[in-house]
Amino acid sequence: MLKKMLLLLILGLIFSTQAYSQSIAIGPQVGYYKAKDADEGSLMFGGMARLYLGGAFAVEGAINYRKEEYMDGAYSITSYPVQASALIYVLPIAYGIAGIGWYNAKYEAGSFSETFSDVGYHIGGGAEIPLGSLILTGDIRYVFLKYQFDTGYGSMDVEANFFVITAGLLFSL
Repeated sequence: MLKKMLLLLILGLIFSTQAYSQSIAIGPQVGYYKAKDADEGSLMFGGMARLYLGGAFAVEGAINYRKEEYMDGAYSITSYPVQASALIYVLPIAYGIAGIGWYNAKYEAGSFSETFSDVGYHIGGGAEIPLGSLILTGDIRYVFLKYQFDTGYGSMDVEANFFVITAGLLFSL
């Protein structure tokens, strides 16, 4: 029985996403997140593009804007994450996602500021609903990120791991 179910799942994966084979879609993205050490959660905004490679695979590129405050607003970090992700469709509308991000950021505390870059990794899952030439997307990702920067008084590490819930609207090209 288990072998039959596994075979059906594999066949479903192979044939389920043929409608998207070798296509591209772009559109806006919005998300809500809260970094581990941040004072509170916040919204992020940006855009994404997905390249459907046929079968059960796609790749995604995204760039967003986000800002978070720490220690009751004593300092803030503004970043522009650029993410590259691989998507594997486990059902026609559901996918697993994993990837890497480059977080170009600016640390500000009073009159002191510093720019820096860090690499983070993410993993998660989501779903998409095709609506003609539009695709409604939604996912949840866990991002592994640790900021390391010089505060002007010494170096500082900030645990910035976070869950982000995103929603997007893709336009098929």
